[in-house]
Amino acid sequence: MIFMQTQTTNPSGNKAHIVFDVRKLVFTALLAAISSVLMLFSIKVPLMPSFISFDFSDFPAVMASLTMGPIAGVFVCLVKNIINLFSSMTGGVGELSNFILSCCLVIPAGIIGRKINTYKGAVIGCVVGSVVMALLSIVSNYFLVYPIYENIMPIEAIINMYKEINPNVNGLLECLIVFNCPFTLIKGLVASVLCMPLYKVLRPVFNSYYRK
Repeated sequence: MIFMQTQTTNPSGNKAHIVFDVRKLVFTALLAAISSVLMLFSIKVPLMPSFISFDFSDFPAVMASLTMGPIAGVFVCLVKNIINLFSSMTGGVGELSNFILSCCLVIPAGIIGRKINTYKGAVIGCVVGSVVMALLSIVSNYFLVYPIYENIMPIEAIINMYKEINPNVNGLLECLIVFNCPFTLIKGLVASVLCMPLYKVLRPVFNSYYRK
């Protein structure tokens, strides 16, 4: 008698995985669309130069990163800035800066949030991401963004705009430390605070699929 061994699969499990992947794709696209719209409604900040504005577009990107991983968060950051390129007032420089700094927020938040897979871990990830974004804003602006932006506006004119707010600042680096770093930190923390209530609701749903 010959016995044949066959390997069975779990079609229902595969189907559930496919359905979840589709949901992730749809949810990521939805968050990217929301982020793109929020980026259009920017707010001028009185204590910052006129070419710098505040928006809430990082909130959906943080949500994507915490629930589906940092790659999803980066995708949301990329899509929102590509869409807003068509209405850019800075020749794309503002969108470049936004993409870099948003990634500095969502990548640490997503990595730590998935590593410490608790609500507390998400909070820690968002705080770390906000600090990283604030510190790297000095580096990215000083070495990349502002040198490119100089093609639109001279550095001296940019520094003078900072000096109109605080005459005691001297040089671009000091302006970035005094103005941009705290501003960027606050922006990251605001996005994180807005994200937390919704993340608290969605986290069990996404975690139940990740454990499958």
